Amino acid sequence: MPAPISPARAAGSAADDPIGIWTGTLVADRGICPETRAPSTLQIGTKRIAFTPADGAQTLHGTRDGTPGNFHAQLVLSDMNHKPFPMVFEARPSGATMAGTYGTPRCRAHVVMTRPESHGLSHFLGH
Repeated sequence: MPAPISPARAAGSAADDPIGIWTGTLVADRGICPETRAPSTLQIGTKRIAFTPADGAQTLHGTRDGTPGNFHAQLVLSDMNHKPFPMVFEARPSGATMAGTYGTPRCRAHVVMTRPESHGLSHFLGH
């Protein structure tokens, strides 16, 4: 049986233990941000990251480059005029949380993400 997560680990530094799931709701800084309607999810693995704004259908992906403390994910779609529509998310540890910014051509938002109550790596791996 796995050992329970200690309160010290649960509230520990995000820089020391970033792997897992983080959630938070985007707050619009400028523009039209429909992504602020629901909580978003950041998944950090040992080699990859994924960010799903408003837990919707679009997921931004990134790879970890070994630079500690900085996480970057992006997705480039085409708008109705077939012009690129980039979606970018960047995050960094801030104490026991992840502080992030999200941007598209129509929106800029920020978010403070925390770990859900049960934040086991098994959720990230789909078990």
